Amino acid sequence: MPGALPEGEAVPRDGSLPPGAGLGGRGFGVYVHVPFCASRCGYCDFNTYTSAELGGGASREAYADTVLAELALAARVVTPARVDTVFVGGGTPTLLDPDDLARILDAIDSTWGLAADAEVTTEANPESVTPASLQRLRKAGYTRVSLGMQSISPGVLNLLERRHTAGRAPAAAVEAREAGFDHVNLDLIYGTPGETADDFAASLAAAVGAGVDHVSAYALIVEDGTRLATRMRRGDLPYPDDDVAADRYLAADAALEAAGLSWYEVSNWAAGPAARCRHNLLYWNGGDWWGLGPGAHSHIGGVRWWNVKHPSTYAARLSAGESPGHAREVLSPADRHVEDVMLRLRLASGLPLSALGAAGREAAARAAASGLLETRAGRAVLTLRGRLLADAVVRDLL
Repeated sequence: MPGALPEGEAVPRDGSLPPGAGLGGRGFGVYVHVPFCASRCGYCDFNTYTSAELGGGASREAYADTVLAELALAARVVTPARVDTVFVGGGTPTLLDPDDLARILDAIDSTWGLAADAEVTTEANPESVTPASLQRLRKAGYTRVSLGMQSISPGVLNLLERRHTAGRAPAAAVEAREAGFDHVNLDLIYGTPGETADDFAASLAAAVGAGVDHVSAYALIVEDGTRLATRMRRGDLPYPDDDVAADRYLAADAALEAAGLSWYEVSNWAAGPAARCRHNLLYWNGGDWWGLGPGAHSHIGGVRWWNVKHPSTYAARLSAGESPGHAREVLSPADRHVEDVMLRLRLASGLPLSALGAAGREAAARAAASGLLETRAGRAVLTLRGRLLADAVVRDLL
């Protein structure tokens, strides 16, 4: 890991960043990690904690104040022209009181200044919101909500150990639109053992029927250390099938395109440019962001750092007036090139061929001849078949 530093040195106490680090021209965002969950889903390996897992020194009630303490330290390190996007993720951010989420947003605005057209997103589990809480979040300035639906099938939800009922996610999406949210996303997972083609078709139809303007669909990934991985290793469940996943992806693309949602990133579809997630586009296009919260990652001008993971350690550091940073790395030009190719090729806007060397351009020509890429106005764009093999195409280009 290039440039990794010992614990505690991620953000120097004098507020400096390494030589060469500085805000670029691709936007500035703020990510806020909320690590709390009511229960742990069997497939999840995110940096999240239930009440029983927290231990001492951290609580939902005090969490907003802890985040604001980190924000005060961050203000000594960087001064962006404005904040273009805010994304509150988790975990389940909406386990916090809406007033706490409002305070965090207000503090970001007063510290760095929100752009007049800033996109402000919160993730939510469907059972953690109500019409009243959604109205309070909208009034506080949140413009976008992303709901974890995963599936409409009770059997799939049960296997994934989701808490909400089959119809709750589409209902919550309708409530969010009625609360005045400009943009509403539903997240789907496909390829769960036991899921049928009809199950997934019903999930797509329910998402479209909820009137959302954005859908994210991801193949199930079995992460080491999760309960789902343990069940598969014991042979209780089969591992996901790549061919089934490809069929599900093709079904998603066909159904969502027919409903007027076009792909703009391999796993994301939106009803026009305004509905695209600008915060994620900032990541994919190499922008800068500050990550607040335990385990959150930040990136400024080719320097990446991340915080200590456990909420109690994070809170203790800030209570002592210390940086919660754990380590950092300075990306070399080669590192940045690899990430640029990996991320931008996944976008419908494609990758400029000028970003590739001679060998990369030759590989792009071969991929085009094989039907994996199209070249348009000097850019390489994945075809539908290329999207199914995106990782392999990237390896060839690199």
